Amino acid sequence: MTTVEVGDEGASGLTAVVVAVVEILLDALEREAIRRMESGTLTDEEIDRLGRHLATLEADLERMKEEQEVDEEVDRLRGDLDSLVTDALHQVDTDGRPRTTGRTGPSANAGGTDE
Repeated sequence: MTTVEVGDEGASGLTAVVVAVVEILLDALEREAIRRMESGTLTDEEIDRLGRHLATLEADLERMKEEQEVDEEVDRLRGDLDSLVTDALHQVDTDGRPRTTGRTGPSANAGGTDE
């Protein structure tokens, strides 16, 4: 199973995690903006405003990564997170239910009954 390793230096490692998560959220926002543009639900003014805001957010994130010197750590974390998502998707059966892991004990049946 893939794990995510946070750097040894606490503040820098935490900054890298936060920036990586914000980058992922920004990617999702960009995909949603493109979907809405293609569907015609945004006016030209909204498209321009949205584009400016997303560009500003991206520039701010890049500046923060450079100032905090976490570029490489963020890239590594993004790769680790991508691997975690891929692993999770591979563990889902075709019927949409997670596969069992063979674990036993209280956490193996979280949210269910103890039968």
